Amino acid sequence: MSLHAYNPDWPRHEALQAQARRWHRRGLLTAEQLAAVEARFPLDFYRPHLFLRIGLFLFTVLGALASVGFWGMTTQFDFLGTLIPCLLIGAVVLELVIRRKRLYHSGADNALLYLELLGLVTLIGYVVFEKLDQEPGPGTASLTVVLLLILALLVLATLRYADVLVAVVAYLCALLLLGNVLLALPFGTLLLPFVLGAASAGAYAWFTRQLRRPDRLYYRRCLAWLRGLALGTAYLAVNYWAVREGNAALLSGYAPESPQIPLAWLFCLLTAAIPLLYLVQGLRRPDRTWLWLGLLTAAFSVFTLRYYRSLLPAETAATLAGAFLTALAVWATRYLHPARHGLTSAPDEAEDQQLNLESLVVAQTAHSAPDAAPAGVQFGGGHSGGGGATGSY
Repeated sequence: MSLHAYNPDWPRHEALQAQARRWHRRGLLTAEQLAAVEARFPLDFYRPHLFLRIGLFLFTVLGALASVGFWGMTTQFDFLGTLIPCLLIGAVVLELVIRRKRLYHSGADNALLYLELLGLVTLIGYVVFEKLDQEPGPGTASLTVVLLLILALLVLATLRYADVLVAVVAYLCALLLLGNVLLALPFGTLLLPFVLGAASAGAYAWFTRQLRRPDRLYYRRCLAWLRGLALGTAYLAVNYWAVREGNAALLSGYAPESPQIPLAWLFCLLTAAIPLLYLVQGLRRPDRTWLWLGLLTAAFSVFTLRYYRSLLPAETAATLAGAFLTALAVWATRYLHPARHGLTSAPDEAEDQQLNLESLVVAQTAHSAPDAAPAGVQFGGGHSGGGGATGSY
């Protein structure tokens, strides 16, 4: 049995066709060469446009819940008697529709996958907290066991189905597991922001390295999203607002006003410096992920400042900030329309170095003309004339 639920050639063919279309828009490929690439690397799976995928997702969820309700009536709504057979049937149906209907993140298979994982997570929590009579709570061993089992389940599902949402939840679950282990230590609350920030930075480096490997093309979208998410969690782990409010929630519950935290000056410095670092790095490379995260973290840093130090009314500040950002965007778009300083406002047409499309195009679409056959004795074509007579022989 293969580790991959989907055909591994599908993401490769999809990336090759996308690269070929980019080359065609730039005039590097003719229409005939583009057609040849699309014929050589077909997309023989079913994935409709976005709105139809949403419709299929909702229809599948409603159908699956109705089936669960019907089965529950036959078992008199016994929890385990309803849940376990539905999970077994759901797993079989998910594999069959992918294999026979050739679905590839088409909405229906996503819905079945999410319902299956939600049922398994519910089963894990029920067994640990209800059957074993364990109390959930931050820093407890029972919560660590539950998070560890859920993480193992989500990682296996990501490896098989390469679903972006499942990969994101698995990454967040790993951070929750790490945080829960730290809270059980004597100085875990003090170390928590720095350990989570370091873990996020290490995860970013690992995701980036995996994304550059040609044999990881099956997980390319997952790795791209996780790479950006790791940058976001690295910032949030040391953001002053997140640290202060999180510390208050852990130590004293949700009080009306959170107390000051140790090393407040350091977290304020990191809150201001990290967005600048992201922006500089995104402009220097250039890298769209760093640039987007720099803009988002800069906006969140401004929110953090206004949350504790309000200089202007919210309406006035929002109006002035919106006008300034709009003017800045218009100016930057016009200034960078011809490339300046290695930056441009033109659409990104970056090439994927993992695909090596050039050699594939040459091999599949370049046809040399056949050699001319050696000329033999040819009769006809001669003309003669004289004395008013014409003829040919």
